[in-house]
Amino acid sequence: MEWYSALLLMLGLMFAFMAIGIPVAFTFLGVNLVGAWLFLGGEAGLGQLVRNSVGSITSFSLTPIPLFVLMGEVLFHTGLAFRAIEAIERLINKLPGRLSVVAVLGGTTFATLSGSTIANTAMMGGVMLPQMLKRGYHPTMAMGPIMAVGGIAMLIPPSALAVMLGSLAGISIAELLIGGILPGLLMALCFLGYVIIRCHINPELAPADESAVKVQGWERWKPFMRDVVPLFAIFIAVVGSMLAGWASPTESAAIGALASVVATVFYRALSWQALYKSLMETARVSVVILFVLVASTTFAQLLSFSGATTGLLSLINELQLSPLMLVLGMLAILLVLGCVIDQISMMMITLPFFMPLAHAAGIDPVWLGVMMLVAMELGLLTPPFGLLLMVMQSVAPPSIRLQQIYGAAFPFIVMEVLVLGLIVAIPWLAVGLPRMMS
Repeated sequence: MEWYSALLLMLGLMFAFMAIGIPVAFTFLGVNLVGAWLFLGGEAGLGQLVRNSVGSITSFSLTPIPLFVLMGEVLFHTGLAFRAIEAIERLINKLPGRLSVVAVLGGTTFATLSGSTIANTAMMGGVMLPQMLKRGYHPTMAMGPIMAVGGIAMLIPPSALAVMLGSLAGISIAELLIGGILPGLLMALCFLGYVIIRCHINPELAPADESAVKVQGWERWKPFMRDVVPLFAIFIAVVGSMLAGWASPTESAAIGALASVVATVFYRALSWQALYKSLMETARVSVVILFVLVASTTFAQLLSFSGATTGLLSLINELQLSPLMLVLGMLAILLVLGCVIDQISMMMITLPFFMPLAHAAGIDPVWLGVMMLVAMELGLLTPPFGLLLMVMQSVAPPSIRLQQIYGAAFPFIVMEVLVLGLIVAIPWLAVGLPRMMS
């Protein structure tokens, strides 16, 4: 079979299975079974498929995934995340659009502790959105910051998706996690500036709460020092241990998970019920991620064995594109895919082609990996199937129309595209901290 026939067969089967509603992991499993039978030699190929699947999830580098997930679940189910948000709200009671600012700052804080975009958006939407709408905030200013800041959890450590991308793409997980810090913080600053300036120009978007208690002095700072600073120390422990070279990503994830449990004990917030819910949710999310890893790794191997990867690389090499044109092409593909499929599917479809191209063209894998994370984060907000748009619809009141949710996300999509452009133009934003670490 020619390489282009193998490529069309496997991609065609994949999109056909997705079109009829089969879950992503089972879609790739079905494609892998067909590919193993055709390209690996029938029954013997199925046996090789099983061996490849086992080998793909026995890597020690995957250990940070359940540990990072556990960090966020413990803080979420024990209620410490909610206390941190309330403390931030008291501290910034004089800023325009105070609750929208709280959504950005609180969401960024929780992103440094959870690593889950869905958990971040669901928690912030469930806690903040009803209050903001009750106080007369325009739906755009209420929902937009919550959705936008939810995606930052994909960039700032601990990010389970960054660990997954590093494992699949062969990129240093520690460098990829550290490389997402500056772009994530830059996005948060852009969101914060937009909210403050927009609400200053048009105060009707976010009416001031005249009944709010204007506490001063130590009483204003006390909740922040008590409920935010100690939790932020968890993030410092995770990132600082990697930056200093004292711990590997797996060890730093273990430090973070232990620190989050110790914090809940210190605050007397840990209960058997909360611990049980945290462990069960961690197991559920981790099993889904590992199942997808099995399917995607084997899919990449089959593409390579069938000759599809080599043939496509040869075809692209004949075009003699510059490294920058290759990068822009990859990002354009990711942005288009982000409108219709989820982030895990995007990685599984593109990485078998992108990484060999990047290595052949001499593209820095950490730089490319960070840009891929930003592009996939954009996919969380782009209609019609942006995942965070659907999460917001599930927590918003029935009176909120889907078109309003799309409109609320639009200004933040523009800002994320600008940040992505900055990373393309100034690679140091993505690779500066990792190079300092190494």
